[in-house]
Amino acid sequence: MVRLTRDEVLELAHLARLALTDDEIERFRSELAAILTHMDKLAEVDTIGVVPMTHAVPMDLRLRADEPAKSLDVEIAVIAAPDKVDGCFRVPNIIKTQEGA
Repeated sequence: MVRLTRDEVLELAHLARLALTDDEIERFRSELAAILTHMDKLAEVDTIGVVPMTHAVPMDLRLRADEPAKSLDVEIAVIAAPDKVDGCFRVPNIIKTQEGA
């Protein structure tokens, strides 16, 4: 069985932004080890010649016809927006720029 250290579980919890109790750390340590052990078993399976697929059973996608239609009026689209300017949504700036750049 794959062995995970407490520090590895804490690192994974940090990356996932999870705050774990000591009991949860130990529980996840064994659960994650079991998952990794199972993945090791799957890696041993010979997949040469197996066609890649997205579903285990054949699927036909039923898509609607792509036909042009009338767009939503701007006034209706922004009616419930908490902040709007000239018919557009105003959102917080998340990209910091330098003045004049």
